[in-house]
Amino acid sequence: MIIYVDIVLIENLIMNYIILFTTGLILKQCIKHIRLILASLIGAIYSIITYIYKLPIYSSIILKILLSIIIIYTAYNPQNIKNMWKCTLIFYLTSFSFGGIAFSLIYIVKPQNIFIGNNGKLLGTYTIKIAIIGALIGFFVIRTSFKIVKSKITKEDMFCNLEIKVNGKILRTVAMTDTGNLLREPITNTPVIIVEHSILYDCLPKEILNNLDNILVGNFENISETVKDEYIAKLKFIPFSSLGKQNGMLIGIRSEYVKIIKEEKEIKKENIIIGIYNKSLTKKGEYQALTSIEMVN
Repeated sequence: MIIYVDIVLIENLIMNYIILFTTGLILKQCIKHIRLILASLIGAIYSIITYIYKLPIYSSIILKILLSIIIIYTAYNPQNIKNMWKCTLIFYLTSFSFGGIAFSLIYIVKPQNIFIGNNGKLLGTYTIKIAIIGALIGFFVIRTSFKIVKSKITKEDMFCNLEIKVNGKILRTVAMTDTGNLLREPITNTPVIIVEHSILYDCLPKEILNNLDNILVGNFENISETVKDEYIAKLKFIPFSSLGKQNGMLIGIRSEYVKIIKEEKEIKKENIIIGIYNKSLTKKGEYQALTSIEMVN
């Protein structure tokens, strides 16, 4: 059987790119297409070398693991060993899934054209179209599977640490990820994080925090002119609906930034609205803020 090097190169380049792209989506990595193409090319060149040369070293497991690490570093440049191994693991899981799906598709279409070459490689007369279709099917299957798994949030995954800068001062607290928190400030469509008023005393005047209900109805009797002039214009009025309260209103203020800290991952977002809740969110005090899945991701 004649093997065309250019076809092998193109097939492996496309397959490697789709596998790396899927790996990046699953891990929410910053995807740079030039880096992915270069990493895919490294893998494709290795495949061509294994077709041409039959040296035992090219079948070495150690060499294949080293090649995988080189490909991962080229594609995503992980900053620590933990992220590198996480990327490598997902890369292998994706590769195995794609390989199984593509092989099954080839077997269904033309099983008589599949055979083992002299160098132990699986060969066949299938078209590049079948390989690409198999990769695309694998992409959607894997992405859907991981979405289902990620939707099953454990108790530990529901909590994260928050660092919030408001009015030039920084406060830190624990937040729960609330799947029902879809609040946005209506004018700018900015996401809202709900925070108990009790932890904002170092950032905002007590005259504001102790009179939230009065402010909502336009009563400023207990607020000094100085505080009113400085803060009232900065306040945001956020409508919300919840169980038992269909037309609620929440007072909020724009933060300078919000930093979400979860394990070794930090997400920093600027100008997020802080919705001020004038009661306790929980009886036991496990958390004092509510954030959304959108913010955590």
